[in-house]
Amino acid sequence: MRVVESINRALHDLMQADLRLVVMGEDVLDPYGGAFKVTKGLSTAYQDRVWTTPISEGGIVGMAAGMALKGRPVIVELMFGDFIALAADQIINHAAKFRWMYNDQVEVPIIIRAPMGGRRGYGPTHSQSLEKHFCGVPGLTVFATHEYADPGALLHRALASRSPHLIIENKVMYSRPVLGTAALPHPADSDIVILTYGGCVEHAVAAANKLAEEEEIATTVVAVEQLSPFPGEEVLSQVGQCSRVLVVEEGSPGWGFASECARALIGRVKHFSALAGPNHPIPSSREWEDDLLPGVNAIQAACIDLFKKG
Repeated sequence: MRVVESINRALHDLMQADLRLVVMGEDVLDPYGGAFKVTKGLSTAYQDRVWTTPISEGGIVGMAAGMALKGRPVIVELMFGDFIALAADQIINHAAKFRWMYNDQVEVPIIIRAPMGGRRGYGPTHSQSLEKHFCGVPGLTVFATHEYADPGALLHRALASRSPHLIIENKVMYSRPVLGTAALPHPADSDIVILTYGGCVEHAVAAANKLAEEEEIATTVVAVEQLSPFPGEEVLSQVGQCSRVLVVEEGSPGWGFASECARALIGRVKHFSALAGPNHPIPSSREWEDDLLPGVNAIQAACIDLFKKG
């Protein structure tokens, strides 16, 4: 099963299980089925509960938040995660706060799915990783899918909580097969632990395999699914006694995933390093984009540098 099929299957199952659930977004109706075909078949099976919307991310999320406030669960698809900035007010100042403002007397069952990230040559306004701007918002849970766990299971988990969730889905992984956590490198006595998430997981795994084969460096890859609230104790447990940690993220450096990892691990690891995307917009050139984002070679080189530090 591919990632896109896992998410699509979960959407069908959730729509069937809850007759009040609505899915909405731009171009989500058949035969198009969304920009990445994630909602394929939904509007045919559930004609009255799959709504195509105008091009207004603020309007879409605002409407969904209002419906959720009244107790009706909604799953929103943003065509590109880059456009989430247009809905920031509705997410941060409304959906995430409603439960607190109404003294916990309401639930806000809203999920916002956001195809995010680069590596497809879509240019500076369609290749960003903006999730860090929404991490740390009280009342909002941020998940990031990857192919080494079932992405559909995250949807089930998010909807069951009946609280606002933002789910980041890296664009390049939709066509990838779901491999399961057992496929993540996890040697018994690791020289290095790589902490990463989303679209960087596959590059970290490839680098870990190369390190084992070419350098005899045992490397564990920890793929974090919950970005916010940050699971510091869980990350600490997965790092264990390893003294070297490399953090890899696709977004711009600073105030992001690496910062949270560092905060959780301060005083607990001897050597800490981080790789991130560029500190400027993503270029339109696919080749340049690939060079700028942390890939297999850069991750391998950073791990070797860490290993040499003793």
